[in-house]
Amino acid sequence: MPTLNLKSKKLLFCVISIAILVMVVSCWSLKSGDNCTMSDSSLLSPLTNNTSEHIGNSINSVIPKTIVPNVSNECNVNQALLKVYMYDLPPMFHFGMLGWRGKANQTWPDVSNPNRVPTYPGGLNLQHSIEYWLILDLLSSTIPGFKRPCTAIQVMDPNLADVFFVPFFSSLSYNRHSKIHGKEKISKNKFLQDELVKFLSHREEWKRGDGKDHFVPAHHPNSMLDARKRLRSAMLLLADFGRYPLDIANLKKDVIAPYRHVVESVGNKSPLFEERPILAYFQGAIYRKDGGMIRQKLYRLLKDEKDVHFTYGSVRQNGVKNASKGMANSKFCLNIAGDTPSSNRLFDAIVSHCVPVIISDEIELPYEDVLDYSEFCVFVRATDAVRERFLMHVLRGIRREEWERMWRRLREVARHFEYQFPSIEGDAVDMIWGAVHRKISAVRLDMHRRSRFGGLGKSG
Repeated sequence: MPTLNLKSKKLLFCVISIAILVMVVSCWSLKSGDNCTMSDSSLLSPLTNNTSEHIGNSINSVIPKTIVPNVSNECNVNQALLKVYMYDLPPMFHFGMLGWRGKANQTWPDVSNPNRVPTYPGGLNLQHSIEYWLILDLLSSTIPGFKRPCTAIQVMDPNLADVFFVPFFSSLSYNRHSKIHGKEKISKNKFLQDELVKFLSHREEWKRGDGKDHFVPAHHPNSMLDARKRLRSAMLLLADFGRYPLDIANLKKDVIAPYRHVVESVGNKSPLFEERPILAYFQGAIYRKDGGMIRQKLYRLLKDEKDVHFTYGSVRQNGVKNASKGMANSKFCLNIAGDTPSSNRLFDAIVSHCVPVIISDEIELPYEDVLDYSEFCVFVRATDAVRERFLMHVLRGIRREEWERMWRRLREVARHFEYQFPSIEGDAVDMIWGAVHRKISAVRLDMHRRSRFGGLGKSG
């Protein structure tokens, strides 16, 4: 019996040893397997669709991980970064301008099928179409299963809202309805602005915070001319501050949005350095007033440079098509101040992957708090640019390796300047909502601080 017990013990020891060995090997295999683990960085990245590591890191450094946008197909008020209440203004303020006519008491078109939404007018109207894309995005945010970012969501209860959006096609109203017709005493554009101010001034939501948590589109430099002073407390959606006094528009409260580009995006077919024979490209109005005088001076300095394209151009006679081809064949694209500090020319250059040369001292740039434009743009002061040979010395001094570094960065960031419906992570619509969130946080803080003692009577 003792011999049998000894053999049994040895057998049991061998079985246990083998089991332990198998367990150790299995654990090691699972740990080293490529498909068994997922890094924290991949879980926390706020941008998808092949975003570069550089973009992910730069955005993450600004946006706290606790408010990184949700990327799932489903979106609700608990997941969204920004809760937006959109006023149900009559169609004459928005889609009615596009010829859309809904059924009785229907305020908004059905946007569940992106191929059947009302289309915005083409040509140069498109460059200021920002509110159109924002409204479409909000309308789609409550459609079950609709694939879009969960950065902003429309809420029907104003008490849940972080911000109040005013859905007025203000730029299109200026472009189409600024003239007085027939027996009209005022233009339709002015009439709509007056009605809008009247509507907002009677809303409790406006009165509660003096409109500071309201988001009003005014992207065209001449839009909202009659209402801007009365709505100056609101957060304005602008192209720049060129035609605004500081007490009406400023970087502290307002959001700068990119123009919608008019040239065709080069996408993945971006010409390489050696495939761009033109050193510097500019095509547009040369004779401008105010800050635009610099264009005339630069024209005189650059018109005889053999590898510089500097000519007058407009949208007529295939102007957009020619500009698309010219920018795609150029290493640098000149963005020179005109009547206003900005133009769609900068964003045409970005989607052409033509390194922008910004000669506009007063320009404000979209989402500059999360994007470093010096990584893909060249900035030249206006006073330096008009010095003899200065600009050519700067551009010819940029080596191929440096240009290619900026070109690669352009390819990475170009998607942040694309308007589309449905919106996708990191596109212009998504970035604008992110910018609104960063602005509204400060507004909310100010409003809450001011309301600390609002409910208390004065002490005797």
